[in-house]
Amino acid sequence: MKKILFVILLMASAMAWAEKAPNPADYTTVVHVQSSHLVDVCRGSSNMVRCGKTRQRLDVVINGKKYELGSEDDSDFLLRTGDYKAKELEYAPPEALQYHQAFEFLFPDGTTHRYAVVGESE
Repeated sequence: MKKILFVILLMASAMAWAEKAPNPADYTTVVHVQSSHLVDVCRGSSNMVRCGKTRQRLDVVINGKKYELGSEDDSDFLLRTGDYKAKELEYAPPEALQYHQAFEFLFPDGTTHRYAVVGESE
């Protein structure tokens, strides 16, 4: 009896820590990826520069406006061009001259990936 109780408690705690699957209904923004490329990221001072990190950059259109999105973590893959569902994660009010905005893409396999706006054009 104690073993069964232990197993139930163990499974309940594991399910509590498990990440909730994304709800597709939350991803209402359509992002059209026009191009995808990898960029090398170098950081450091002028006498000690470290390179070698690769980040993904996307040229996209969202609601008729052109943006450049950047992956916030290392990447060694390209995202295919096309339409993706996304949800807006952060946004500053339109009255602000400067803002920070990020989107989370939902891929067909149910995984998600976060991209921050790193450029805007007309």
